Amino acid sequence: MKPQWIRRNPPGRFLQAARRLALAGALVTAAVQAGYAAPTAEECGALSHHGRSDEARGCFTKMVAAADPYARAEGFWGLGQYSEARDQFQAAIKAQPKNPAYRVRFGRMLLERFNPQDAAALFQEALDLHKDDPPALVGLALVAAGSFENKAVEFAQRALVGDPKLVEAQELLAQFALEDSNPEKAAREADKAIALSPEALDAMAIRATIDWMADKSVSKNGMPWIGRILAINPRYGEAYALAGHFFVVNRRYEEGIEFYRKAIALDPELWGARSELGINLMRLGLEQEAREHLELCYEKGYRNAATVNTLRLIDSYKNFETFRSGNTVLRLHRKEAEVLRPYVEPELKRAITTYEAKYKMKLERPVQLEMYPDHEDFAVRTLGMPGLGALGVTFGYVVAMDSPSGRPPGSFHWDSTMWHELSHVFVLGATHHLAPRWFGEGMAVYEETAVAPDWGDRLSPPVIEAMRDKKLLPILEIDRGFIRPTYPSQVIVSYFQAGEICSYIASKWGYEKLLGMMHGFGAGKTTAQVVEQELQVKPEVFDGDFLAWLDARYGKTVRSFDEWKKRMRSLAQSDKGKKFDEVIRDGPATRELFPDYVEDGNAYELLSDAYLVRDDKAAAMAELERYADVGGRSPLLLERLAGLQREAGKKTEAARTLTKLLYIYPVQDQQLHQSLGDLWFELGDNGKAILEYSAVVALHPSDQATTQYNLAKAYRVAQRIPEAKEHLLLSLEAAPGYRPAQKMLLELSQ
Repeated sequence: MKPQWIRRNPPGRFLQAARRLALAGALVTAAVQAGYAAPTAEECGALSHHGRSDEARGCFTKMVAAADPYARAEGFWGLGQYSEARDQFQAAIKAQPKNPAYRVRFGRMLLERFNPQDAAALFQEALDLHKDDPPALVGLALVAAGSFENKAVEFAQRALVGDPKLVEAQELLAQFALEDSNPEKAAREADKAIALSPEALDAMAIRATIDWMADKSVSKNGMPWIGRILAINPRYGEAYALAGHFFVVNRRYEEGIEFYRKAIALDPELWGARSELGINLMRLGLEQEAREHLELCYEKGYRNAATVNTLRLIDSYKNFETFRSGNTVLRLHRKEAEVLRPYVEPELKRAITTYEAKYKMKLERPVQLEMYPDHEDFAVRTLGMPGLGALGVTFGYVVAMDSPSGRPPGSFHWDSTMWHELSHVFVLGATHHLAPRWFGEGMAVYEETAVAPDWGDRLSPPVIEAMRDKKLLPILEIDRGFIRPTYPSQVIVSYFQAGEICSYIASKWGYEKLLGMMHGFGAGKTTAQVVEQELQVKPEVFDGDFLAWLDARYGKTVRSFDEWKKRMRSLAQSDKGKKFDEVIRDGPATRELFPDYVEDGNAYELLSDAYLVRDDKAAAMAELERYADVGGRSPLLLERLAGLQREAGKKTEAARTLTKLLYIYPVQDQQLHQSLGDLWFELGDNGKAILEYSAVVALHPSDQATTQYNLAKAYRVAQRIPEAKEHLLLSLEAAPGYRPAQKMLLELSQ
């Protein structure tokens, strides 16, 4: 197994040694092999840097025999013997506890071996020993980069202040700039690294990636970066792997996969690249090939969490059912497939039909939708790791998302999420995956509320605070809010802002302009070019006009936010103290200060509770109707509203209210389906009654006799006599003496 040791270990001293080897490599190699001089980590690393793997292995083997535990640690690390290296690093630190370099090198090995927490602790210990130690700061930058934290940039910049010639820190700044969708800055930072060392391979790889992402020919551009890289190290597959990373970050999955293939073709033992290849093959639904690559990684000892978790997820697919129907492939967990499929599959097809008309394009192949009842399984499917906060993710023609049961009841709207993700399928396809993130997310958010006004995300406190504090980004910089947020809620704010930008464009210029922008991005144009071409305004003018439009729409709520918080605290205290007259008196005005707020403890709920205590059911019902219209999703409150509506004789409205819940939380709620089935039966819509009574059966209630009888009753009215008889027999099988079923079966037999 080839270790990944050199991939994240090319600091200046290794590159200096590499330049020495370029002049006298044969002499150094001969000296090491003959035992005339004890090799150093720099010399062995320089051999690896030039792709001389066999010689590097011999060099590291020599280091293992050294008397110094630190030298032995580096030797074992170079040979991929990580347990032995760990023991020797610990011995070296014990022998020289004041040496920060030993802690940094130990931390780098732990970071390579999937342990960022302990690595970060060692880097911090090194900083405690040596303030602003540049290699330790680079280590912390790498840890932060793993989770796209903005601190990564700060750490790398501080490292360069301490050591302006630290090549790796300069390369990291180039990488961060490219992740922030700023190729011009990335090129400048990479060029600085190359100026520091003509053999800065990762900087050259950044340069090559910029050209590949812009679809520029290396020969036309006059910068044969990959040729220069391979001339230095003909086995440096890491260059292609780095490109693969950036293509995947930009959701260009198929191209990213091809770069990962090139990486392992150059170096079959580049296990990190092979693991990423497997995970991205999974994202596109190519599960068999994904399994082969991931199992090989596992067998060879590359067992990071993403590899292991993804293999476990593949094994769990035996518990899922797959339904293929024309232009859709639906994967649902067996325990809830019977309940969910009748709702999900028609909505999936409806969304595809709607978007084909709106976007004026036909999809080239079926869309695969996967729903996961375990949120962590969805996270693994998406990232290879648990802990993802998103609800759904799109990979080309494959959409993965939480099942309704994967989240607490009422916490998300599965249908709205599905329409959001399917918008990505179309926008990514129409733009060849070239649309900037803000536009793709903005279109998806816009489309949610275009389906139904009460769908989509509402104005939330974090968004209000960002607007109040003037934290919204200019349109040319908004992608940074998604990739590398600078404050905790910036991703949420960026989603909202992107959606509002699309709403603003549609309201001022018309929906066709959004389609024009989409095609502009598909042609490879930048946000600045598309804004000027399609909207005929400069980006900075657009920003000012957009903020004015946003203020007209939400400014009143933003300016009264502090007052709303104060009044809500008072309203909650009145409710807690059972001062319901005060709630009824103060609630409406408080509600209108922030009408979009429908989360726990909202004014709608407090008012409806107070009205019910005063036995004013009409007022309670009216309050909950406002709650439902603005996007409230609590199953408890919506079912309460339906009950009040039915009691008031408003059966159609009650059925409409309960239908909302089908697209929020249709699982594990027998009463929902039973009540809705009864309403549809009473209203004469037997098709919908059959659907709901079938859902009750699928949920395996304890009273099978009544459940099967209700379904038979609906089939009978619909003149589907064979199905009616079948379910009557099932009713009698559960309770042979159940008289209603006996009577109906006799009538049907006669």
